[in-house]
Amino acid sequence: MRSGAAAVRAAIIDLDGTMLDTVPDFEAALNGMRADLGLAPITQETIKPLVGKGSEKLVRDALLLDWDAARVDAVFDEALAGYQRHYLDINGDRSTLYDGVIDGLQAMLDMGLRLVCVTNKPVAFALPLLEQKGLAPYFEHVFGGDSFAKKKPDPMPMLGACAALDLAPSMVVAIGDSSNDAESARAAGCFVLTVPYGYNHGRPVQEINSDGIVGSLLEAAEQISAHNHTAK
Repeated sequence: MRSGAAAVRAAIIDLDGTMLDTVPDFEAALNGMRADLGLAPITQETIKPLVGKGSEKLVRDALLLDWDAARVDAVFDEALAGYQRHYLDINGDRSTLYDGVIDGLQAMLDMGLRLVCVTNKPVAFALPLLEQKGLAPYFEHVFGGDSFAKKKPDPMPMLGACAALDLAPSMVVAIGDSSNDAESARAAGCFVLTVPYGYNHGRPVQEINSDGIVGSLLEAAEQISAHNHTAK
């Protein structure tokens, strides 16, 4: 993280691909939707690069694998409703916590950081998922892809989270697995840390413009602590 910068007072943390491996949930919901429409199932490897830009784009991209844009447009509302129904039926049943998530969140709280979850997942999906996995108590606020007029990579969600905390973006670090998180945070004026184990639309995490790659949220907490010891 940048030397000489302000101390970090809060962390904005992504959900899918950062705290939880949710691709197995996406697989079940998308294939339920595809079956309703008479389409064959798709694999997790096909789904991974599609994750991260919100449910609407995920559904659309999963249909564009088979159909042209005009046909997708014609069935999109039905498909999205079907996907949402299937997702709510299995939300969290197949997803798993990444290593170091609980320890990292606790370490951040122990050093006095305030935590916000900002995800492109609809907030109606995000809240019960965080509850089910025992993550909800760590966060002051949870914002989903429908909490603001624009989603990541637009800076609006990051700026909204900073406003909710009443902190300048220069005092906040965003932690995520994709260019969506980094571009949103950079444009908002936040620090950026990235994890290498998530999805990032099928691209190497090394391509992301960030202040560092951390192997876990616990390692992120350690980097933030080290930064704060030397910050002005």
